[in-house]
Amino acid sequence: MVAEQQRDELQARYVRAVSGAADVPVVLYQRGAARLTEQTAAEAAALPNVVGIKDGVGDREEMARIVQSVRALPGGEDFLLFNGLPTAEVSMPDYRRIGVELYSSAAFAFVPEVATAYHRALAQGDETLVSTLLTEFFEPLVALRDETPGFAVSLVKAGVTLRGLNVGGVRAPLLDPEPAQLARLAELIDKGLQVVEA
Repeated sequence: MVAEQQRDELQARYVRAVSGAADVPVVLYQRGAARLTEQTAAEAAALPNVVGIKDGVGDREEMARIVQSVRALPGGEDFLLFNGLPTAEVSMPDYRRIGVELYSSAAFAFVPEVATAYHRALAQGDETLVSTLLTEFFEPLVALRDETPGFAVSLVKAGVTLRGLNVGGVRAPLLDPEPAQLARLAELIDKGLQVVEA
C-alpha cells in the first residue's frame, strides 16, 4: 500500500511538473508503469493545460472509475478521454459503454477507407457494419499482429507499402512480416476494402 501511494505521488508530481513546463495542451498517455488511479487522474484533469487522458493499459474497470472521477469535476464533461490500445477498434464498443468516445487508429495509416467507415458506423450505431468490419478485418488483423512481438508497428509500415508508398521496413529488434504474413495482410486489406465498398 505504501509503495502504491509513493508511486501515485511520484506520478502526480511528474504530471504537475511536465504540464507546468509546457505551454501547449497536454494529453497523458497511460501505459506500462505509468498508470493513473481515479484520484491521480482527477488531480491531473484539474490542471489547467491537461486536456485529456489516453489509455494504453486496457483495464476497463479502472478506466471506468477514471471516467467517472474526471466527469464529476467542474468542466469534466469536456475533458478528452481516448482509447489508445493497439488496434483500438476491437475494444471500442466496450470503451464506448464506459464513456470513452475517442480512439487512435493505426489502421487509418494504411486503410483510411476502412478506418473511416468503422468510425462512422460506430458513431451512427450501425451495429451490422461495426460487427462485419470487426469480424472481417480488425479481428483477423489483431490475430496476425499477435503472431510476432512488435507487429503493431511492422504491419502498419507493411500496409502502407502495400498501398503504394514504400516507407521501408522496421529497425531491429523489430521484424518485418514474412512473405506469407505479408500475403495475409494484403488479403485482409482487400477484404476490408470490399466490405466498405459494397
